Amino acid sequence: MIGIIGAMEEEVAKLQELCEDREEIQKGPYFFVKGKLSGKEVVLCKAGIGKVNAAACTQALIDRFQPSYIFNTGIAGAISPEVHILDLVISRDALQYDVDVTRFDYPLGKLPGDEKLGYDADTRLQQIALEVNQEINPEHHSYIGRVVTGDRFVSSHETKEYLKKTFAATCCEMEGGAIAQIASKNGVPFVILRFISDEANDEASMVYEEFEAKAIEKTVDFMLEFLRRV
Repeated sequence: MIGIIGAMEEEVAKLQELCEDREEIQKGPYFFVKGKLSGKEVVLCKAGIGKVNAAACTQALIDRFQPSYIFNTGIAGAISPEVHILDLVISRDALQYDVDVTRFDYPLGKLPGDEKLGYDADTRLQQIALEVNQEINPEHHSYIGRVVTGDRFVSSHETKEYLKKTFAATCCEMEGGAIAQIASKNGVPFVILRFISDEANDEASMVYEEFEAKAIEKTVDFMLEFLRRV
């Protein structure tokens, strides 16, 4: 069983429609769709936006379905200067950039009790994702890098530069780091897969509205082929 989590309805709705042998399951506030995609047993869920929603949904999915893998699908803002709109960022690791316990000598982004800064994605899944996107989206680039997560939509040059310099971030979004944390603590291999919808700068909100749908469309095509190879 593979768990697929998106933050917004638009990020999972098409995949849910394509599910064969579809079964709908309610667990608490979460609505799961279980079925088959590309020949694989999957369960899909819309988590809602933000870290708390993402973490709670991930734990509910793990408790109910015991997935072998968790994929976080969706869109993100580019931080690294070589990453552009409709490129794919594949998580090498993920962290929460708005965690600050520096008063007690922890580095920015590190939670007390964690062994290291950030949570490492599965290397096999990284390589499969890279190969798939290079084949089906050759007009755009694919990057394995650091996904940074916080409870804000980044839309300023200053914040973008801060995330780049402080965390060596590749992209930013609002759920992946929390999903990575819960998956890691439960011992479930994961990967975050984010197509770029904006460049997280002063024009981000306008560009996001223009490219959101295109980025989500790429997500669906990519995920179907990715599942075939996992």
